[in-house]
Amino acid sequence: MRVARSLVLFALLPLFAACQLLDGPRESASHVGQTRMQGQLTAADGKLLFQPCNEQRSYVVNDTGGTSLLQEAATLADAQGKLFADVRGRVVDSRLDLAQLYRVERSGTACNDPNFKVLILRAAGHGPEWNVKVSGKGMVIERAGQPPLAVPYVEEQLGDGRFNLSTEANNQHIELWVAPQRCVDSTTGSVQHMSAELRIDGQVQRGCGYFGGSRND
Repeated sequence: MRVARSLVLFALLPLFAACQLLDGPRESASHVGQTRMQGQLTAADGKLLFQPCNEQRSYVVNDTGGTSLLQEAATLADAQGKLFADVRGRVVDSRLDLAQLYRVERSGTACNDPNFKVLILRAAGHGPEWNVKVSGKGMVIERAGQPPLAVPYVEEQLGDGRFNLSTEANNQHIELWVAPQRCVDSTTGSVQHMSAELRIDGQVQRGCGYFGGSRND
């Protein structure tokens, strides 16, 4: 198996200076002609409409990629609140030919997330709560009852879209394992396109994840 490793050598700066843009996002050759977009979902006349963030125009969703977005949205819409979607597709006139679903969740504020553009990956889980934000500057790990930990990391590609990020910090071996697999957040009900495992000294905590705006695989 071919294994590619890349060591992040950037300074350990917080992720939250989010106004600074990094180099352009990685884009697969299969994504040529497609656009990644975030926006709100609504239903009208038996159709699902997608309105990109900060735009007035809406597009009829045509799920050409078999993402099951209509079913996912119908499930989340059982509760009150706006639906947010992070998708990739091709706009044709008033239609969005949907190719990939990154996440769908109940949110009226996700369009205004100041950190999204600089994030490579975000993963989180529950019981206890944990959250990992990854950017080109490093990895920030937050766990219930502990201060945030900012560290560099090594990325190891494992094939089939799977990879892991690892680091040694505070005499602990920390790994984040990620796989392209539909994942439902057990608390919020949000659907994300990746499953994640945070492993610290052999202890495993499971959760979900999605690529941020700096990585569009």
